Amino acid sequence: MWRALRLLAVLAVLIWLGLWLADRPGSVTMDWQGYHLDTSFALLLLAVAVIAVIAALIYRLWIVIRGLPARIVRGRHESRRQRGYQALTRGMVAVAAGDADDARRQVKRAEGLLGDPPLTMLLSAQAAQLANDETAAGKFFSEMLEYPETEFLGLRGLLNQAMKRGDWRGALKLARRAYRVRPKSRWVASTLFDMLTRAGHWAEAETTLAESVKHRLVNQADGRGRHAALKFQRSLEARERGQHVEAVRYARQAHDMDPAFTPAAVVEARFLVDSGKRRKAASLIESAWERQPHPDFVDIYLAAKEANGAVQKFEATQSLAKFKPDHPESRIAVAAAALAARLWGEAREYLQPLAASGGSVRACRLMAELEESEHGDPGRGREWLMRASHADPNPAWVCNHCGNAVAEWSVLCGKCGSFDSFAWRVPAHIVSLTGEEAEIPAALPARTNE
Repeated sequence: MWRALRLLAVLAVLIWLGLWLADRPGSVTMDWQGYHLDTSFALLLLAVAVIAVIAALIYRLWIVIRGLPARIVRGRHESRRQRGYQALTRGMVAVAAGDADDARRQVKRAEGLLGDPPLTMLLSAQAAQLANDETAAGKFFSEMLEYPETEFLGLRGLLNQAMKRGDWRGALKLARRAYRVRPKSRWVASTLFDMLTRAGHWAEAETTLAESVKHRLVNQADGRGRHAALKFQRSLEARERGQHVEAVRYARQAHDMDPAFTPAAVVEARFLVDSGKRRKAASLIESAWERQPHPDFVDIYLAAKEANGAVQKFEATQSLAKFKPDHPESRIAVAAAALAARLWGEAREYLQPLAASGGSVRACRLMAELEESEHGDPGRGREWLMRASHADPNPAWVCNHCGNAVAEWSVLCGKCGSFDSFAWRVPAHIVSLTGEEAEIPAALPARTNE
């Protein structure tokens, strides 16, 4: 609407100007080179306008003709570029579909049409990998390192190849370079951290972990847990080197970072006992037991409480068990102390609930010891030992990734290489494949002397 109004306004002005000139025709006389011209001013003005329009049209036509070759060349280039991108797209689809032959054809077509190596090298490498030609793929990945826009993709490809063939030293070198290029990449930071822990570069792993937490690639809770594991590993290595003070310092830092980390709590508590700080050690173990009972705490707690006699040990173990009274570890610890103190009734009281629910290997063996010690009945003891062969296994450090069970905590799983993957729990129970299971006796009541 506004455009129509503006057009009408212009027409109105032109009409008004034409009428105004018609009312005031005037006269113009020109003499030039023997030519004499008499005309009105309005006609002269119209002639000038027509000549100007014709000149403008001629100039515009000249510009068009002059730029025509360039436009033709640009059009051809744009057409080739469009067909090149189309070939790239089809090549990616071929890679996704697993069609190596079509992927190679599309790569060659894209290279011929685009003539831009960074755009086609990644697809070339993927097509080579699809054809199981890792040598050619590695060549393309290496060429990609020469271009800033494809350097990271080339590093990632070479890194994956190095890990695939087990070249961990080369993989670590590539991971460090990739981290310098993209320090905020979650994949790069995680891969570099794994490489550093595999190689035992604990200090550099700590730095990488701290930066990952800073960049929010790892949340605060996971970061503290991993940092505690790294500190404790450094504590173990310092102890192996005979550097006792440094070992304790790292273990204390690990415990401060993650109070629920049992191995660090054990070392810290033992150091406090050795330093004469028994009350503090007992308090630490009580807090740790409330979080996660563990058999390694029992002897240290007895030392902290200065429990020397069998009855004193039983009473001290009872005090510790009160912080997690219904936990199987608490019952087993008290039952074992009761057996050592020859308190048969107390031992049976703590073992009976475990035996009634199926029990564990330790519970069944303690019941066997109880039957033989209290009643001198080897037959009843053998029944419990038979039951132990079918009971749930004792708790152990179990890898959350592969299920590998070990007696001592380790920062790396010896089976799958996972970092800080061990948790204290009951391993999966493997059922015997030898045929029908032997009949398992039910929980046995206390026998009376007749």
